[in-house]
Amino acid sequence: MILVPGPLWQRGPVSRALGAGLAAGVFFGAFVLVESGSWLGAVVVLVVLSLLYGTRVARRMGRAWPAAKHMNAADRAAVVHATRRGEAIADPRLAPSVAEYADALRRCAEEDRLRRWVVLLVTVLAVALAVYDTLTGSTRETLVSWLVVVLCLADLMWWPRRRGHLLAQAGRAEASARRVTDAGHTTGDS
Repeated sequence: MILVPGPLWQRGPVSRALGAGLAAGVFFGAFVLVESGSWLGAVVVLVVLSLLYGTRVARRMGRAWPAAKHMNAADRAAVVHATRRGEAIADPRLAPSVAEYADALRRCAEEDRLRRWVVLLVTVLAVALAVYDTLTGSTRETLVSWLVVVLCLADLMWWPRRRGHLLAQAGRAEASARRVTDAGHTTGDS
């Protein structure tokens, strides 16, 4: 959910699944095409991965922030935009939603942190495969294998900093939203 860009939240669950799934399917389908030269393999990866990954992302998004389904697309987008940028929400009635979304981002980041060992394992295996392909494979296989290694290493080095920055931004937006919510409760109590 942390990697899901804000514009996907403007869509309904099916459209979110299609957007996330197609992005992953096209990306990995292109890898299959370049590595194997097989259009059939690329299409199979595109279809299967689009369906499986898209469904998983949409379900995870729905579970992480269930209140989003009760909001209209513009409100969801405004909340996501403000939270990810660390800004105050312009509409005070959306302040509780900013806090909910920020909490969802934190929970997802914690779940993802527990899975980081998988990325490390995949990186080690990708290096082993790249070395093997360099020694025995074609130039095309070698290039694709080393590209996968570069992407894995980038994920290991870039993503933790990006996640920390995003969570700090969400914390600022949440603090601002809580001030608005607390001010509203104080004013309403008087």
